[in-house]
Amino acid sequence: MGRSTRHGPHAGSPPGRSERPGPDRKAGGRRLHRTLHHADLRSVPEVRRALRALLRPCLAEDQAATAELLASEVLTNALIHSDHDALFTATVHDGSLRVEVRDFTGRPPRPRTPRPHEATSGRGLLLVEALADDWGVRRHGVGKAVWFELGPVQDGAEYVGRTDAA
Repeated sequence: MGRSTRHGPHAGSPPGRSERPGPDRKAGGRRLHRTLHHADLRSVPEVRRALRALLRPCLAEDQAATAELLASEVLTNALIHSDHDALFTATVHDGSLRVEVRDFTGRPPRPRTPRPHEATSGRGLLLVEALADDWGVRRHGVGKAVWFELGPVQDGAEYVGRTDAA
């Protein structure tokens, strides 16, 4: 596994938290996994609906709305800033929600201050930074995974979604 960079309110915490296994944990929990095709932004609303269904039994409505917003921001970034497909995984486990979006571009994402004329872009990572309990970037041999966590949530039974978006 590659190097991990921590951001958010736990950035100064011991590094062990960001190095733990990501959403490919096998033990319990509820999980949603999708493969999204390069530049296919039509798949983002479908992922939001599936995430909402996953979270309905274990998250308050406002926290689920925050999760949907942050997931769509991270996923949209991966789809528009990469020349490849993206892998989306959401896991509810051990009292928290972890969302991870893996792409196959090595460029690290950077929060930036949007310019006034950029009405609809440049705010995604600022939202993640402001609203997630923790977030970071984990490098892979080819590409990276941007992840965030929200918690605590109630843990549920395992849920595995389709492996490809329609």
